[in-house]
Amino acid sequence: MGQKVNPIGFRTGITRGWASRWYASKKDFSELLIEDKRIRDFIKKHPSKTQYKNAGIDKIEIERTRDEVKVVLFVARPGLIIGKKGQEIELLQEEIQNLIRRRVNLKIEEISRPELQALLVAEDLCQQLSRRASFRRAMKRVMEQTMDAGAKGIKVQLAGRLGGAEMARREKQSMGSVPLSTLRAKIDYGFAEAKTAQGHIGVQVWINQGMYEGDGNGADAEEGQAPKKPARSFKR
Repeated sequence: MGQKVNPIGFRTGITRGWASRWYASKKDFSELLIEDKRIRDFIKKHPSKTQYKNAGIDKIEIERTRDEVKVVLFVARPGLIIGKKGQEIELLQEEIQNLIRRRVNLKIEEISRPELQALLVAEDLCQQLSRRASFRRAMKRVMEQTMDAGAKGIKVQLAGRLGGAEMARREKQSMGSVPLSTLRAKIDYGFAEAKTAQGHIGVQVWINQGMYEGDGNGADAEEGQAPKKPARSFKR
């Protein structure tokens, strides 16, 4: 199961929150879902702002209310999006409002440890592969950086014409523990594609950020456990 199930989809709604939080009727649901996709694609693949690719955007969360659309960007280098005196973020907010024709409230959250975010690690590895770095050396480097940042484990898999080989193949390396079937484990997953002269190389990264603690209700369940003997005995 751990090899076939996407770790994000497997944990969404159980130990991981939803990236889009809103409710809509069956008639409007598909339209708003496509709108969310357009917002994310517009920010990540901005037609004119090339610095957004280097900002390290990990995820984009969207909340909808009756009055506005709240968009939260989790970014490793927020200065590239905010700009001088916040001018760039105001322009981006206006562009998103013109795109979806709704009032938008845009917020930026800084990521303190980008080495622990699987998507950012995958994108960093893609940049190294695009610059023709040795794929084994690049894999080892990003894995050591992630483990030094405090991760419990990491697994990296590359697929494609590695090293310019004639036939595509897969290479996998791992460090530490990555229990993919354990729901209590904080497993972050990221996928990116490196564009090389020989073709695209797919990069998959799994990072074990630790275990969820304090969220369970084990103590309450223990106190409310049914007694082995009935409190009162009844005669027939």
